Amino acid sequence: MNADQAVAPEPTRRFSVRLREARNLGLVGVLAVLVLIGALTEPGQFLTTGTVVLVLTQASVIGVITVGMTFVIIGGGIDLSVGAVVALATVWATTRSTQQFGIGGIVFTAVAVGVGCGLVSGLLIAYGRLVAFIGTLAMLASARGLAIQLSQGRTQTVTSSNQALVDLGYQDSYVLGIPPLVLIFAAVAIVGWLVLNRTTFGRRTYAIGGNLEAARLAGINVKLHTCLLYVLSGLCCGIASVMLIILTSSGTSGNGNLYELDAIAAVIIGGTLLSGGRGTLVGSVLGVLVFTVISVLFTLNNLPTAVQQLAKGVIIVLAVLVQRRASLYSSERTTR
Repeated sequence: MNADQAVAPEPTRRFSVRLREARNLGLVGVLAVLVLIGALTEPGQFLTTGTVVLVLTQASVIGVITVGMTFVIIGGGIDLSVGAVVALATVWATTRSTQQFGIGGIVFTAVAVGVGCGLVSGLLIAYGRLVAFIGTLAMLASARGLAIQLSQGRTQTVTSSNQALVDLGYQDSYVLGIPPLVLIFAAVAIVGWLVLNRTTFGRRTYAIGGNLEAARLAGINVKLHTCLLYVLSGLCCGIASVMLIILTSSGTSGNGNLYELDAIAAVIIGGTLLSGGRGTLVGSVLGVLVFTVISVLFTLNNLPTAVQQLAKGVIIVLAVLVQRRASLYSSERTTR
């Protein structure tokens, strides 16, 4: 139960639950339609084990970032820096000096860079009173610039002494036929769901996003909690960076390009309100899968990337319009 539900009248609460369930079922229906389109347009390629593995693997990296983004948006903020933070983390973790410490050094550096960037963003927004849009935009520019400076525009590869890390991306490392990256995504999503729905931290996240002043009057340390939300987003970026290094065996300043768009889009079509206070991780995960299947469909049908971005933009606009309509309908029911 979230903070909104705790104070809402029983009929409104039931309506909110039914609306959330209907939205998730709608996303499952969209996925089914996309699969049907893929089966009809590319029958020999789409319905194969390889394509399913491809979809799940591609969804994993952006999916982990989306978990962190869901927390931030439900808490009433936004994080535009996730793609640049991923770029910086992969570059820093694949420098020769870092790799001297082995696989542990690579993993620790990537996660530490992600957490560090999230902490700086959180301090700027929560204690420096910067608007989230401005604070994370500044981090986006700084992290991308630092990644370019650190790499000198070159692609840095994982050394042969750390090949075991890259080997996790190969089929020989699958567990029960499931890629390790997919298992990492599943684990992060499950932990995220438990934190959001079964802990005080999750309830406070909903409360702050729903009504900041009420949350403050209720005794919640709003500044500290807001800062921690961006640290959590940075942590997810760090984990995603390690996954990207496994996939590509390298780090470049171009990594993570437009990841912020994909993550925010997945959260929005998953039903999370951009104004905060309402949303689910289940919806965000379904949103990631929808976008990933669309990307694979476009690739298999040799459609231009520009058209793909245009389609994503249209979907985002439609999702926001649906959200606005649902919010208005919910408000009308509450005032009756």
